[in-house]
Amino acid sequence: MDKTFDPHTIEARWYPVWEERGYFAPDYDAPGDPYCIMLPPPNVTGSLHMGHAFQHTLMDALTRYHRMLGQPTLWQPGTDHAGIATQMLVERKVEAEGQSRHSLGRDAFTDRIWDWKAESGGHITRQMRRMGTSVDWSRERFTMDDGLSEAVRDTFVALYDKGLIYRGQRLVNWDPVLNTAVSDLEVENAEVAGHMWHFKYPLEDDETYEYIETDEDGNETFRETRDYISIATTRPETMLGDGAIAVHPDDARYALIVGKRCEIPVGPKAQRRLIPIITDEYPDPEFGSGAVKITGAHDFNDYEVARRNDIPMYRLMDSTAHLRDDGEPYERAAVRAAEIVASGTTPSAADVDAINLVPDAYRGLERFEARRQIVAAIDADGLMITVEDKAIMQPYGDRSGDVIEPMLTNQWFVDAKTLAKPAIEAVEDGRIKFVPGNWDKTYFEWMRNIQDWCISRQLWWGHRIPAWYDDAGNIYVGKNEADARARNDLADDVTLTQDEDVLDTWYSSGLWAFSTLGWPENTRALKTFYPTSVLVTGFDIIFFWVARMIMMGVEFMDDVPFREVYVHGLVRDSDGAKMSKSKGNVLDPIDLIDGIDLESLVAKRTANMMQPQKAKAIEKTTRKAFPDGIAAHGTDALRFTFAALASPGRDIRFDLGRVEGYRNFCNKLWNAARFTLMQIGDDYVPAADDAVELSQADRWIVSRLQRLEAEVTKQFDSYRFDLASKAIHDFIWHYFCDWYLELIKPVLSGTSSDAQKAGTRRTLLRVLETTLRIAHPLMPFITEEIWQRVAPLARGEALAEGGESISTQAFPRPDESRIDEAAEAEIDWLRDVIAGLRTIRGEMDIAPSQTIPVMVANASASDRERLATHRAAIDFLARVESVDEIAADDAPEAATALVGDMQLRVPLAGLIDQEAELARLDKRLAKLEKDLAGIRGRLSNESFVAKAPADVVDKAREQQASVEREAAELAEQRQRIAAL
Repeated sequence: MDKTFDPHTIEARWYPVWEERGYFAPDYDAPGDPYCIMLPPPNVTGSLHMGHAFQHTLMDALTRYHRMLGQPTLWQPGTDHAGIATQMLVERKVEAEGQSRHSLGRDAFTDRIWDWKAESGGHITRQMRRMGTSVDWSRERFTMDDGLSEAVRDTFVALYDKGLIYRGQRLVNWDPVLNTAVSDLEVENAEVAGHMWHFKYPLEDDETYEYIETDEDGNETFRETRDYISIATTRPETMLGDGAIAVHPDDARYALIVGKRCEIPVGPKAQRRLIPIITDEYPDPEFGSGAVKITGAHDFNDYEVARRNDIPMYRLMDSTAHLRDDGEPYERAAVRAAEIVASGTTPSAADVDAINLVPDAYRGLERFEARRQIVAAIDADGLMITVEDKAIMQPYGDRSGDVIEPMLTNQWFVDAKTLAKPAIEAVEDGRIKFVPGNWDKTYFEWMRNIQDWCISRQLWWGHRIPAWYDDAGNIYVGKNEADARARNDLADDVTLTQDEDVLDTWYSSGLWAFSTLGWPENTRALKTFYPTSVLVTGFDIIFFWVARMIMMGVEFMDDVPFREVYVHGLVRDSDGAKMSKSKGNVLDPIDLIDGIDLESLVAKRTANMMQPQKAKAIEKTTRKAFPDGIAAHGTDALRFTFAALASPGRDIRFDLGRVEGYRNFCNKLWNAARFTLMQIGDDYVPAADDAVELSQADRWIVSRLQRLEAEVTKQFDSYRFDLASKAIHDFIWHYFCDWYLELIKPVLSGTSSDAQKAGTRRTLLRVLETTLRIAHPLMPFITEEIWQRVAPLARGEALAEGGESISTQAFPRPDESRIDEAAEAEIDWLRDVIAGLRTIRGEMDIAPSQTIPVMVANASASDRERLATHRAAIDFLARVESVDEIAADDAPEAATALVGDMQLRVPLAGLIDQEAELARLDKRLAKLEKDLAGIRGRLSNESFVAKAPADVVDKAREQQASVEREAAELAEQRQRIAAL
């Protein structure tokens, strides 16, 4: 083995071997129960980010573990076509060439996207290979490949035939830049500085009423005669489409005017519309004036009120969020709207949508300019009561960055309420289990309040809606045009035009669990691996993906898509903040693996920043946080870090220091393997059982190994990656490296018998080989590299040409008969003795090369026997020159350690330079006192305690306790040394 562990060389060598030899393909003939994980398909446009790297680590660990258990194991890979992201990316490329998608036309533009995918669409899958992901690449799927496209068409037609897919007019999130409906997941809500405008809506015919406010006891606190009702809004431009004013049925302030009408205070005075005042449970009497304007076409809450009360919903904007400039003049439109109010009935949605209630003066204005002019006009009319500054939650499109507009449009919808019922039952009756279990409450809350799912998008890239229209607007659905004609007995001379929209990408992803396995064909993979075993996912897509997979799986496979849903947290920075390019705190997992210099890191983090000041701030933060750039840590160290941080249900606070620590852990394992191979020799042949003698240290490490195997198995089975990694780390670092390798050195280098040496060498080699298999699911590269050298020796054979892989070996299972509690007690006692003496050395600053005398008091018969048995190890590991038993009262001034009731005393006289040690302690105590004064000063500052984040204050208090504890211990130590 090389002297230095070089992860890059190892990783570059082994992954191609694994993939080329087909190790990741399922063995259908394996004896265990089938095990399958579906990879949440990343966007084809994407790059591997920390969330991907974390999630893929957990899935890969599970996959490798179950494959090693001997089960037919499939980790199904694939990518999502990412409709909006991909179309935007290619559209920018086309525009850079001086063209547009419209000048190219739909077919030519989509051809360009397919060309881009062929050339550049595999970036993220190449990065996944760098992470060691053991997916079966031979089965890689794409949400728009032929098979998945067929599945999409088949399910659409089936749901349409059942009445579970329909076309209708509903309110959706509309992105005015992308000109399409978008899902809630593609909307980012941000708090921004805004305004709340309070306006007067005059009552019809100048009617008045007594407006009275009362306290909790019913005592009158305010009275005023009013000829208006007060309305507050953050979006005055939507007033033009008001259909009613709603108040709570129990709000006594407005009881006298319910059923009357009021005037919308905007537009030409002669044509100002009158709208009814109604009651509804939605308005909160405690919020604002308690009266709410109902603009059903531009607000989600208003939409529900309008539906319940049959209030017309007037669309005010076009697809670019400019006020409409189509249709009849405002004068005629206002008359038609008045006729609707007078009639008390609402016409069809199409008839209402044809009415443009934007006054002529505002038509064609951009929405925020229209807002400015409308507010100014109302104010000039004396109908503005007040305007208050107010922080508001503003929805933004995550791709376009523009303000999302709730918009009433015609879209395709899935009857999600009907599909949700059996999906809810699947979790209620335990066919699907959430881990941690509390996430089922989130699932139920979403599913029991589910709204119909908008599945159409106004894009060119995606699965085109399999529906056609004749000249009269009639809809014909089929898998293709010929099928649509055949299903509806249409003659060839009837002209049909296919729907221009495409399906939401979540639709095809909802079929992922069975479409990727070959459905609608009843393939061997489908029969073997459906239902899949577990879905590993973040909580943020429980509704968008998990729930939809369950609905689709139950509907089309008559069974759940997976048995368990393991929900992990999100990866955040070390301060707990969300990683964001705009914050400059994003870490690239590939940079953590390969390393990156400071200048490249700065350039990467500030690339494409539109605001120079923001870029400068991020540069400054980056230079301060990473003055030397980021060192290379390798994939195994990063993976182990993710596993160690994967506590159930918690977000991950990613600390680069942990990766550095686990890089050292990899070095520790590498060096332990080198030591092992040096002790064994290239011509090693394992000794037979009757030719070996096992020491207590040998029996102890074998016993501890059985406990490790049981612990890791238990934790993998319960998704406790953090506890599994802790058990592996503790065993390798502490039990194997720190103790076992040290305990056996006297055996291997001393006068022990050949049988003892043979037993220790065989144990050393076998324990290392077994440990590598246990650690392999979390650290695949380093374990493979070492195993290739260790396994043949452990078996007494040369590695065959073409080789084997640790990834196809059996995962170790514990053998309870090899648990040796007596040996564990013996070695644990020895470890306590050596640790106690080493602590004394450290505290007293005794040079490592200096041997020490040890006096023993209160030793039991068992202690004496163990002291004799392990004397060679004690002398070797603790640098002891003598061990003498004394009476407890006869000892000179000494440093003491306890092992049970036995006292280990090290006389200090002659071992240390009293004067130099006192000076060292005084210097350290002075430094601690200075640090303590600073910490106490911060904590005594009321402003700091009140304003600083709670975790910062808690950290300061923990630091104070730690410094006080160290100072007390050093003061006691100084007192002992001064008394010599």
